[in-house]
Amino acid sequence: MELEEIKQEFLEIFYDNIEREGADALLEYLEKTDFFTAPASGRRHSNFAGGLCLHSVNVYKRYLKLLQNEYGDKWSEVISPESVAIIGLLHDICKVNTYSVEMRNVKVDGEWIQKPFYKYGDTLPYGHGEKSVYMISGFMRLTREEAMAINWHMGAFDSRAIQNSGIIADVFYRYPTAFLFHIADYMATYLDEKIVD
Repeated sequence: MELEEIKQEFLEIFYDNIEREGADALLEYLEKTDFFTAPASGRRHSNFAGGLCLHSVNVYKRYLKLLQNEYGDKWSEVISPESVAIIGLLHDICKVNTYSVEMRNVKVDGEWIQKPFYKYGDTLPYGHGEKSVYMISGFMRLTREEAMAINWHMGAFDSRAIQNSGIIADVFYRYPTAFLFHIADYMATYLDEKIVD
């Protein structure tokens, strides 16, 4: 997919589902960042220009499908389409403006050449899921369910969970939609997305 196609799909989902006060200001903010051109990671999934936006769309789609599979036609009585879009599309905004392109020496066919790579540098080291919650909350109010799903989307891989092993179980028992979102994030990452060398 081309960058513009990825961005248009994101915007379509956003405009079709999110009407909350402050959503326009948040989208305006994202337009001023590298959200639509940044990678989702430096060396792993969707590590290419536009990867962050593509990952967000992929996770949204996986989340919606998991909710439909789990709850059937009544899934929107469990969680609103607006919440699904907010959680899916915005869970990784913590990554905006954190990657820069630099060069490194790489040996190819016995010769050293310079290749570009994404270097990570966070100017707001606030964490991961909690940073996304913090950033979104500067523009619009999140429900508790939305905040929990975004905050804990890394599940047991979150360093805070390592320090308090019971916290993830507590969150996922109380908010089953947060558990499904965690699964959606990993399904998109490992099943839908590629690593570019």
